[in-house]
Amino acid sequence: MSAAQPLSPSHETVHMPAKTKGGDVHHDRAFEPLALLRLGIGVIGATILWFGLLSDQIPPAWIGIGCLMFSGWPIFHEAVENLLIRRMTMELSMSIAIISAAAISEYFTALVVSLFVLIAEELEHITLSRGRTAIKDLVDFIPPEARVRRNAIIEIIAIEEIVPGDAVLLSPGEKAPVDGRVIAGHSYMDQSRITGESMPAEKSVDSLIYAGSINQMGTLEILVERVGRDTSFGRIIEAVEAAEQTRAPVQKIADQLAGYLVYFSFAAAALTFWLTRDLRDTISVIIVAGACGIAAGTTLAILGGIGRAARLGSIIKGGIHLETLGRIDTVILDKTGTLTFGEPRMCGLSLADGFDADKVLALAASAELHSEHPLARAVILAAQERNISIIEPSAFSYQLGRGITATVGPHILRVGNRKLLTEANISVPERQTVSTGSDILVAIDNCFAGHIDVADHVRPEAAAAMQAFADMGVKTVLLTGDIETVAQQVAKTLNIADYRADLLPEDKLAYVRALVSQKHAVAMVGDGVNDAPALSAATIGIAMGSGTDIAKESAQVVLIGNDLLKLVETIRIARQTRSIIWQNFVGTLLVDAIGIGMAAFGYLNPLLAAFIHVGSELLFLSNSARLLTLEQITPLTRKNGSVVQQEA
Repeated sequence: MSAAQPLSPSHETVHMPAKTKGGDVHHDRAFEPLALLRLGIGVIGATILWFGLLSDQIPPAWIGIGCLMFSGWPIFHEAVENLLIRRMTMELSMSIAIISAAAISEYFTALVVSLFVLIAEELEHITLSRGRTAIKDLVDFIPPEARVRRNAIIEIIAIEEIVPGDAVLLSPGEKAPVDGRVIAGHSYMDQSRITGESMPAEKSVDSLIYAGSINQMGTLEILVERVGRDTSFGRIIEAVEAAEQTRAPVQKIADQLAGYLVYFSFAAAALTFWLTRDLRDTISVIIVAGACGIAAGTTLAILGGIGRAARLGSIIKGGIHLETLGRIDTVILDKTGTLTFGEPRMCGLSLADGFDADKVLALAASAELHSEHPLARAVILAAQERNISIIEPSAFSYQLGRGITATVGPHILRVGNRKLLTEANISVPERQTVSTGSDILVAIDNCFAGHIDVADHVRPEAAAAMQAFADMGVKTVLLTGDIETVAQQVAKTLNIADYRADLLPEDKLAYVRALVSQKHAVAMVGDGVNDAPALSAATIGIAMGSGTDIAKESAQVVLIGNDLLKLVETIRIARQTRSIIWQNFVGTLLVDAIGIGMAAFGYLNPLLAAFIHVGSELLFLSNSARLLTLEQITPLTRKNGSVVQQEA
């Protein structure tokens, strides 16, 4: 392949923007200076108290109370704020435990507990920031400026100033700043961040370019169609940001459970003191009970799940939809544009005795030349792919519901269905095989010449995706407006569990509603206007990225790359997210139950109780953080038509 020619004539002028002063550089801090100072004062105070330093000069109570007031201020402040709005939080229980320890002169214990809490909160902040950093990384990935051709002048301007209709120039190694179509040039683009495809995609004139994809070799000129948040990459960013703005039902449960655990720890502490009259054991009970890992871990898991799906090219419009996707048991699929490409292609040519294949196809394509029917375009495309010459007909007429009659050179052509030929008294023999697509009959000079079979081709990954759904225990159903024989053949080829044919949009809607009413968690996958009602009625709607705007607006998930295997991976991510959240739920309950029991019977002192509290919280946060690590989710790949999991 030859490299594309340069797109910038030598006489054109390139204007460079003036350099801006300085730069807005963002620095992520692990610990803020004040937080470090609080930790330092706490460590110094605890050391003085433990070794009895300065005891002759300063009373230990003054050192303890002074260090606690400074180091523990963030804990006390948040506890009071939550108490004023009647929210029971772990900061409140920790504040009570710290104050109680100080009240019985356990200043060293109180300081160590406050240090554990401060360190845990900082580590929690760092862990959550890893998820939010994904948003910043996505935003920063788009270049801030681009070369734009305007009135034969190439200017380097800020992305915010680019508008649809502009022409953007893209050199090898540059990232596409906009969505658009190629108007000049030839290259290969790495669009793995958008579609998840590992192999570069070839791009030539009229090819679609996604913002965020990387030009591999040739120079391209792109006609801008969408900029900023309207681009495919912009929608991915919004999907990740939505994770912080929407609350899934499981997040509400986590917050409620955290509050209930605080009440439970207080009740257990009161019971412990009533039975034992031991303040140390009572304080240990309050300290050991922890639900911070549930609340923060759930948020982190939702954020990680949506961010991971976005990197695959699946836009999930909020945490509630990720949680719903994780419990899907039925996937309903439209055929045209979802399981297939939505573009009819010739798949077979059956000839009558004495006719040549190229001649029949040439004459049929010539007869169809002025037709706008999708089947006509399939016949013309087949002739072009075989480099067969197409002649413009000298006469052309179209009969609705029948087909075309045309004159091509000395020949009279009839191209259409059986009715067209039988009404012209042309004998049509019965076919020995049943067509699974549309059957176009061809007659030349009143003699039957043959059948042209036209069908919509199935997506290459569809069979592997359906098998993956079956392996996951998800039932698949095909709903289509196509005829029974076509629907049956597609369902059989792809091993789809059930199918319905000859359906109108209202029939699809009724079927989806019936399944939902039977308490099934239903995902509807479609791409067209006719799918929009069913997408809205399903438990969760999933739109193909190549589909209509109304379908994408009606859906809660959008597959930008139109790859059904990405949908399989997205459902796996959703299921893993739910699994991690429930692991944290059960783990927290077990740790709290065992810890409270041990503390109540005197087997835990306040220091060990604090260590268990903080350790369990960090354990559950780390469990959720696995979703932020790409290697933890083994991607699906294609191998011999089946789905294979790569080793992490």
